[in-house]
Amino acid sequence: MSAIETLFTRAKLADGAIKDIGVTDGRIVSIEPAGSVVTAGEIVELEGALVVPGFVEGHIHLDTSFYGDAWIPHKPCTNGFDVHERVAFQAENMAQAAPMDVRARNQLDLCIANGSTHMRSHVMVDGSVGLKSLETVLAVREEYRGLIDIQLVAFPQSGILKSPGTPQLMDEAVAMGADLVGGLDPASFDRDVEKHLDVVFGIAEKHGVDVDIHLHDGGTLGLFTIEQICARTRALSMGGHVAVSHAYGLGDLSSEAAKRAATLIAESGVSIMTNAPGNHAFPPVAMLRAAGVTVFSGSDNIRDSWWPYGDGDMLGRAMMIGYRSGFYTDDELRAAFDIVTESGAKALRLEDYGLRVGAKADFVTLKAEHVPEAVVAVPKGRCVYKAGKLIARDGAVLRN
Repeated sequence: MSAIETLFTRAKLADGAIKDIGVTDGRIVSIEPAGSVVTAGEIVELEGALVVPGFVEGHIHLDTSFYGDAWIPHKPCTNGFDVHERVAFQAENMAQAAPMDVRARNQLDLCIANGSTHMRSHVMVDGSVGLKSLETVLAVREEYRGLIDIQLVAFPQSGILKSPGTPQLMDEAVAMGADLVGGLDPASFDRDVEKHLDVVFGIAEKHGVDVDIHLHDGGTLGLFTIEQICARTRALSMGGHVAVSHAYGLGDLSSEAAKRAATLIAESGVSIMTNAPGNHAFPPVAMLRAAGVTVFSGSDNIRDSWWPYGDGDMLGRAMMIGYRSGFYTDDELRAAFDIVTESGAKALRLEDYGLRVGAKADFVTLKAEHVPEAVVAVPKGRCVYKAGKLIARDGAVLRN
């Protein structure tokens, strides 16, 4: 065994075993029974704390949150939830918000302090803002390199076909450094599923990037759009490279229709993101997972124009998913936890993730006896490690 730079002793793993974790050059090089490794450059005593992989924040909006800014009262839609109206409210609120880079840093600090070590953020790219938001968030991402790994999605918040110049801007965004291409309600917003998906998948194919599409449409309209996304995914052999975020419509279907949809989604290799929103139907998580669909999660909006809630805590999100899904058994609670860790890593195609030899040493310590208790208790007082270095403790990010 090569020399160990840092030895984390008496770590409790998910299976209850007490182990010593050796880290060198930011990677896990050994996981051995406690006390079996005698030499290391530095010893960190974990005192039997539960150690879990860093959380995967799979869907967030770094450019539009007002977290840490002046409180902006929520403005309800005039006649039920309406994406067009919410986008208009967002434009009004953004005009009076603090600088975007300040708000993005506030949100990143919140998420990191809660244990997220990986993130996917959607960033507005359309005719209303051009590439300015992406330029800002790209710069902030560079500042946070070493604290959190961030994927950015070129997100057409004002639509693709309805917003002049947006297809070209999205193409430029990917060339600038966006990691994925996004979409928004091809049917209800742009009124043309085929042309909308032509743009999204065309850019993805041109640049060799993944796809993550917002889909709020309910019922059979949402299902039809998912079917079209699955067809495109299969036609381009992009299984494992496409995600649908929200997919509210899956929660509106009959049990039999949902099972058929789950089979199609699994066979197509499309992932589903849900944040288990409080006032919407949401995908049947257990059914999707049983069919083989990768289900992951994210905070989505944190104190922005869409709702005033959000705390950037993916462990709390696992609790919310479990609560709303009726997860009570230990196995079900572990499934909720998997959604914000291993399944999130799979959806984001993260390499070298997890608590295993060879993986990056990104992990969190929790004051809990085991994973099921952690999901229901959502304990605070966490320590967050990135590449084996302590980066956050007790709710605060640590900087050298």
